[in-house]
Amino acid sequence: MPPTDVTSLIRTELPRLAGSLRKVGELILEDPAGVTHCSAAELGRRTGTSQATVTRFCRAIGLDSYQHLLIELAQERGRGEVSDWGSAEIGPDISPDDDLERVVQVVGSADLRAVQQTIDRIDLDAMERAAQTVARARRIDIYGVGGSGAVAQETETRLFRIGCSVRGWTEVHAAATSAALLTPADVAIGISHSGATRETIEPFELAKERGATTVAITSDPRSPLAKAGGIRLISTSTETIFPGRTGSIGGRHSVLVLIDCLYVRVAQLSYQRASASLALTDHITPQHAVKSRRSR
Repeated sequence: MPPTDVTSLIRTELPRLAGSLRKVGELILEDPAGVTHCSAAELGRRTGTSQATVTRFCRAIGLDSYQHLLIELAQERGRGEVSDWGSAEIGPDISPDDDLERVVQVVGSADLRAVQQTIDRIDLDAMERAAQTVARARRIDIYGVGGSGAVAQETETRLFRIGCSVRGWTEVHAAATSAALLTPADVAIGISHSGATRETIEPFELAKERGATTVAITSDPRSPLAKAGGIRLISTSTETIFPGRTGSIGGRHSVLVLIDCLYVRVAQLSYQRASASLALTDHITPQHAVKSRRSR
């Protein structure tokens, strides 16, 4: 598996698991260090399930065996102990009584970890194929709603500045209308943290039917969006446990890392067009800057 935390994988897969399999996943997330000292049979007893259930859980999340799970947990713990961007002493929980220093440490650690994990697991071949298709596309559609809609609009802004014919769509009817008009010369990019947002998947699948190249950007490689993507770019997020922070800010940061890499690579591949476009527009922002008045 990619060099990313197995606990992030478990958090991604947990909503799809039920009953005894979900119990195993929840206990591992609650005490990952303790689990590394358990046999499969002991973990089964601790969760009120069985050794066979623990084995089935490992396979359900894409691991070969329980031994594979233990290795991944140990490696994750080691990365946390030596990394500059994470600390094994800072957990994901934030309580209403925590002071601001604790909040900043936990949030910062989670966000930095999400970005680093995304960098570690970038599929360079997929990124290159995505950049190549975007660079030569006749037209580029980007679909996303909610928080992913903001990312879609940010992606539109960046690609537009380097001369791409691009539009970010955040409303499903407009997105579907645009998707219906795409051709095999075009590219559709779908952005969804969960990969299960219907308003994003519908135009994305329609774009695929029209023959456009589809690029899925999601944190869940098994999601419907990922399955509809001819090219998949996978982000990572490390959640903190506090109201309002599901679908963490760190998740958005990690998606923007992918967008930045895609943007720069597209600019490289279309260097003359990108340079000309930037040269024609670089004066606009400085012209609209408010000049400060020096005090006399």
